[in-house]
Amino acid sequence: MMTREQRELVLDPGTEGHPPPTVTAVASPRPSRRRLLVPLLVVLLLAQMAVAMVTTAVQQTPTIDEPVYVGTAAAYLHDHSLRYNPEHPPLGKLVIGVGVALADPHVDRPLASDQGVMGRHLLYKSGNDPWQLMFWARLPVIVLTLLFGLVVFAFARELVGAAGGLTALALYAFSPDVIAHGSLATLDVPAAGFLLTSVWLLWRARDRPRLYLPLAGVALGAALATRMSALAAVPVLVVLAGVSVWTAEANGRRAGAWNDRRRALLRAAAGAGVLALAAIAVVWATYLAVDPRLRWTPQQHVPSVSGLRGLLVDLLPLPEAYRDGMRIQFGLETRPWESFLFGRVYTGSLWYYLPAALLVKTPLGMLVLWAAGAVALLAVRRLRPAAPYLLLAPAVLSAAAMEGTRDFGTRYAVFVPMFLAVAAAGVLALRWRWRFVATGALVLFVAVSSLRTFPYYLPYSNEAFGGPAKTHLRLHDSNVDWGQDLGRLADRLRERYPGERIWLVYKGSGVPSYYGIDATDPRTVPAREVRGLLVVSDSKVAKAKGRLAELIDGSRPIDTVGHSITIYRR
Repeated sequence: MMTREQRELVLDPGTEGHPPPTVTAVASPRPSRRRLLVPLLVVLLLAQMAVAMVTTAVQQTPTIDEPVYVGTAAAYLHDHSLRYNPEHPPLGKLVIGVGVALADPHVDRPLASDQGVMGRHLLYKSGNDPWQLMFWARLPVIVLTLLFGLVVFAFARELVGAAGGLTALALYAFSPDVIAHGSLATLDVPAAGFLLTSVWLLWRARDRPRLYLPLAGVALGAALATRMSALAAVPVLVVLAGVSVWTAEANGRRAGAWNDRRRALLRAAAGAGVLALAAIAVVWATYLAVDPRLRWTPQQHVPSVSGLRGLLVDLLPLPEAYRDGMRIQFGLETRPWESFLFGRVYTGSLWYYLPAALLVKTPLGMLVLWAAGAVALLAVRRLRPAAPYLLLAPAVLSAAAMEGTRDFGTRYAVFVPMFLAVAAAGVLALRWRWRFVATGALVLFVAVSSLRTFPYYLPYSNEAFGGPAKTHLRLHDSNVDWGQDLGRLADRLRERYPGERIWLVYKGSGVPSYYGIDATDPRTVPAREVRGLLVVSDSKVAKAKGRLAELIDGSRPIDTVGHSITIYRR
């Protein structure tokens, strides 16, 4: 049947002695506008996201973690060695390595034994252009982030239609956290995106388990092979795999295909096993892709882990390098990390740190839609089957992250804006007359808030907390200041303060002298000698004590750079 827009009705009245009148469908030369509108809006949303991420990637200098990942990717390509950065599995760095291979940097021999030193040497002391190398290293993550946007759209569209898909994609595409970390050569967005993809495929497995269960296992394995924190979601996804198979079996029984509940239960268990086996296979394949001989001699101390954690590590059917990486991660959790929240400097962790940080760094309209979408998933009968798929995994991952000792930023919960963007689409299934108008207004509010922070996405905070200019008063580290503005600082000093004496306290992995910043650490000389410009990263300001606190107290702030670095006059 042709649609109303595609046909014209031509009535043949007929004449005496001829057949009765007939209706002839004539194809319209113009395709349906509605069919073209949805793909066009998808392209526009992803295009603005791409522009935001590429612009950010081009303008930012290396953040604290990036040189390690880029250097490790180069070691994978040139040495096929697993010895660097064992605390994170290889897949995310192999993704980054695609860009590194395209940049084709010069790699000095021998490689430094310290992974941080090795990464900085590759960027700044091997004759490479760090701007060019970092852009190419970030580009594969940008592409992957855009592809995950299609997963968000497809998942939400299957739940509530095209309007829901567009709503979810808009929330994803304008999320400051997703843009900020999706434009970096880091592992947070890839791991979260692979998890969301696995859950979406498990949802689809309710209809075709034989096709989608193995694919879901591959996506889960990709998440596990990118960040070990994804392990917390494995029990949830294994259960969801069984639920999907059971649902498929139940649908078949209604059609008379299966009558044995015991057999259905066994099939559900087998489906969960298929998911787990596929995930394990992907992890092994990732390590084999780096080194087919799986040579592994740790270069750093690998702590012993006892108790239930130690037993878990020992029993995992994964490569020894992976399990040693887990031991290193557990060792990092025992360190007394210093953190900052709402003006308070503390050692250790606060259970409410991540919820508080998300409250600050999430657009207000997005918070409203997340909450309403979660309610809709539970209240609307036809959406209830999707609730465990969209809410359980982020809930478990959030609980695991809140138990951690490193209160360093919302990047540890970047899966939240991904999963809840899909959940938010459920608002459109509510029986409320103004739901489309209200949702559209809130999405517009989110878009305006996100666009206003361009291109400073890392230090974003919403309007209730003063915007990006005030984030450093409440949060620190990757929430605001991750070393990304060293290049912007160099430009500002050349343009506004040429020839002045510079005293610099910088938090980051960049090398100031490479960017033309001739500076001295003011903490190495008596305070009376510190005259001129005192330049301090805002994370250092937040936790300043002793000599640095005295220097800041005796100075006058005169400028800021990227909402992450403050310039004082002494």
